[in-house]
Order: sequence, then C-alpha cells, then structure tokens
Amino acid sequence: MPSLSVLIKPSSGMCSMRCDYCFYCDEAQKREQECFGFMSEETLRNTIRKTMLNAEGIISYAWQGGEPTLRGLDFFQKALEYQRHYNRTGIRAQNALQTNGLALNEEWCRFLAENHFLVGVSVDGTQESHDAYRHDRAGNGTFERVIQTIHMFDQYKVEYNILTVVNQKTARSIKEIYSEYRERGWKYQQYIACLEPLGDGHQQKEYALTPKQYGGFLIELFELWYMDYKKGRQPFIRMFENYIGILLGYRPEACEQGGVCGIQNVVEADGSVYPCDFYVLDEYRLGNFNTDKMADINRKREEIGFVQRSKKLNPKCRECIYFRLCKGGCQRHRDPVPGGDYYDNYFCQSYQMFFESCGKRMQEIAKRLKDAGL
Repeated sequence: MPSLSVLIKPSSGMCSMRCDYCFYCDEAQKREQECFGFMSEETLRNTIRKTMLNAEGIISYAWQGGEPTLRGLDFFQKALEYQRHYNRTGIRAQNALQTNGLALNEEWCRFLAENHFLVGVSVDGTQESHDAYRHDRAGNGTFERVIQTIHMFDQYKVEYNILTVVNQKTARSIKEIYSEYRERGWKYQQYIACLEPLGDGHQQKEYALTPKQYGGFLIELFELWYMDYKKGRQPFIRMFENYIGILLGYRPEACEQGGVCGIQNVVEADGSVYPCDFYVLDEYRLGNFNTDKMADINRKREEIGFVQRSKKLNPKCRECIYFRLCKGGCQRHRDPVPGGDYYDNYFCQSYQMFFESCGKRMQEIAKRLKDAGL
C-alpha cells in the first residue's frame, strides 16, 4: 500500500471565525447532520490505529476544520502518543495543521515547534482585504490578531506557510499583497481560488471570481514572482513550483494540478470518512473508522466511482495545447456538460490566459534547472 493521506477534523465545522466564503459551512448545511461536535479520544485512537497500521513508508496527518485548535492542546498531545504507540513498522509520520490563528498561545507554539508540525496560517493579504471577509463571531476583523500569532511563530521557530484565498478583493490587490508579504518575510505562500457554494452556479456571491479575473490574477502574481526570481529572492509559491516540476517530469503533489482526484481519507469528528475535503457530504460517506475496516472504506471509494469521475474531462480539453500543464484542474471547479457524461472546468479561460502569457518563462526556468542538474 502507498503512503496514506489523512485529513482529520477534530472540531468538525466549529470555528472561532465567520468567514463569508467558508466552503465548509456550505457543505455542512447540505448534510443531514450539520455538525458532529468534538472528536472523542476513542475516535481519535481508532482513526490513528487503522490508518497507521495500513500505511507503508509515510503517513500524512493534516488537522483542519472548522478550526482544529478549538479541540485543545491535550487532544493533539494524545494524537502524538497514539501515533508513537501504533507505529510498529517504522512509518514516518508527518503532521500539518491549518489554522485561522486566533486561539494559539505560547504553549501551542512550543508544542508545534518541538513536534515539527507544518502550520498553514490563513491570511487574505493586507488588513483591508483580509478583514473584508474574515470576521470573528462578533463581526470584527481578525487581521491584527493573526499577525500577533505569526510573530509568536517567528519567536518560537514554528514552521509555517501563508494560505491566501483568491477572491474578488485579493485578486484585485495582489500587487499590494505580494509586496506586503515580502516585507513581512513570508517566503512560503499558497493561493487557492475561492469556492462558491456547491451546486449553486457561479458569480452569485460578492466574493466570487470570474474566469477572466482569476486568469489576470495568475498572470500578475507570476510577473511579480518572476521579477524576484531573476533577482534570486523569489518566495516559494506552491502552484508555480508544481507547474515547473511538471515540466521537469515530476508528479505534482497538489491533486488539483494532477488533474485526477487523489486517494484521501477525510475524517469528520464522529469518525466518518470521506474521499475529499470538498465533498464531505452524505452521498460521499465511505464508512467510519470506529466501525469499518480500511479495506471496506477503500472498497466503498471504488463503488461510488469518486476518482473515476475526475477522469471524465471534455474530450476537447485533452486536445488543448496546455493540457500537459493544466490537466483539467480540480474537480470541484468543474461543471457537468449538458447532454454529455463529462465536465468542463469553470476556470478553463483562466488557465489558458495564464499559460499563454507565462508558459514560456516557466519552460525556461525548467530548462535552466534541468541543465544545472537540479
């Protein structure tokens, strides 16, 4: 069996923030049971036991939500105890935590640094663009509190990257955002296109992106990154690194850029397992780690055809000159084509704009790296 990817939601969809564009709030409202509360220690133990004993080589635990830190530090200390206890074959366990940054203190920072957690912190650019959609429960902006947490990360040497949601405001302000990130020394960055409510069409919300806007954003961000690349000071931007890796013949580690859904195990607080964080819905439930074997969960994954569905691209897509890089994008961004058993990507125009403008320079970088034996 290959390495395992496990995404755990110890606090279900509960969160200390009320972000306008939260895709998980939308998902939860479409389920029969909206929230599963806090994960019990028994469910935690069963989840780690069954995944650890079925892994080979490497296992990746990603802790997300909602806001996972609401479950408390003791819970995560117990998680590491279970990982050590059930690691009977020398598996390399990796832990990552995605947080909004509101509930962390110095004790958390010591724990994260000492146990080598990779932390993703959600920041939407400048204070103006961040506070526009990322509010606390009282409706107040959260930017300054998140910045305080990041200062603690720096002090305690917590390894972190910045996760930015690309919405209307961040797309329009990327030049200012990129400059501020550089001034703050944030060298590891991820940018993810904002998700609209599942099945509700497009451009129904203020924050929603049009394909042209997203394409323009990608081009402008690359231009800024490329100028820094020529000066030898570019930040690590996951998307660009993956595209250059594809040109070098490597498999991208982001499933969005692989074009086919990966094998994931997303675990809700009650132990229920789903194939993807974007599809934690009743119709995609694969089983439960409290009651089902890993083999049965994987069998259910095959039965519902989740991975196979992501291979149903519009035939015209495969004929595109940019298909080698694009691969059709993420399934969550695809819409079914009327009258056909396949899908089109809503951001197809975005990718065409981007590759047409920036593709040759990415090829030049890839060639330079290859010639240098890197």
